[in-house]
Amino acid sequence: MDSAAARFEARVPGFVRRTPLWKLPGRALGIAVPGVEVWLKLEHLQVSGSFKARGMTNRLLANEIPAAGAIVASGGNAGIATAAAAQALGVPCEVFLPTVSSEAKRARLRALGANVVVGGDVYADALAACLARQRESGALLTHAYDQPEVVAGAGTLGREIEQEGGLPDSVLVSVGGGGLIGGLAAWFEQRSRVVALEPERAPTLYRAREAGAPVDVEVSGIAADALGARRVGGLSWGITQRHLHDALLLSDDAIRAAQLWLWNELKLAVEPAAALPLAALHTGRYQPGEGEKVCLIVCGANVDPATLAG
Repeated sequence: MDSAAARFEARVPGFVRRTPLWKLPGRALGIAVPGVEVWLKLEHLQVSGSFKARGMTNRLLANEIPAAGAIVASGGNAGIATAAAAQALGVPCEVFLPTVSSEAKRARLRALGANVVVGGDVYADALAACLARQRESGALLTHAYDQPEVVAGAGTLGREIEQEGGLPDSVLVSVGGGGLIGGLAAWFEQRSRVVALEPERAPTLYRAREAGAPVDVEVSGIAADALGARRVGGLSWGITQRHLHDALLLSDDAIRAAQLWLWNELKLAVEPAAALPLAALHTGRYQPGEGEKVCLIVCGANVDPATLAG
């Protein structure tokens, strides 16, 4: 994580932002437990609109980029982050998206100059097409969540939280393929409780923990464009086996309610994936102890504002 952070400053200073950390009393977010302090890490304000900027940028900076540029399969956010980093570095980028990806994310990618290919129902289909294309083109493959540079880049978020605010007692993190949870679990280790949160209809890490190994699951639902990986990444699986405190599931209704609460009460425009940590608190799926400092990772903002009308 330290080398990734140093790489950002040396190669593209200021491109990967140090995002704000809000510290609020629990009552400001509707938490009745006495003395709870809620930290909101506003990573949705990252340059590409999500935490993915950290891992994708680190992947590109750590490798020689061929003339064919970079290539990635994504539900949207990893593609946007890769395209933004590629644009900053002046190299081509090709992004493969499933049909479940939102039009807002596709439009953002095109605006960044990426060649966008849409096909297949879910992320796994887009990944298969991406891998076939990469074998033809020789482009640098940037995996959305399962490469060492990507996980380490995501882990710089934990480094930043500790530098800015100290150690929280707990960190609540949304999970798709596992890059973010892997990076944060590797950074905090056992010094803070790291809790994985997934939609009930996209439970990749939860099912892996039940099975004792990564397994394929069917994915759908409100957050599938961001949290729609069919199988948790192998790198993050190994890390979470050692350092994860718990994994919890949340309903689409709870996620949607938390997303609208963040907009209506705090004017934070975030995508459903970013609302899982607050949903865990509001539903009681995660119950903080008295005086606990709990950090919520607000991971992405690539949302169509029209969907926040309630």
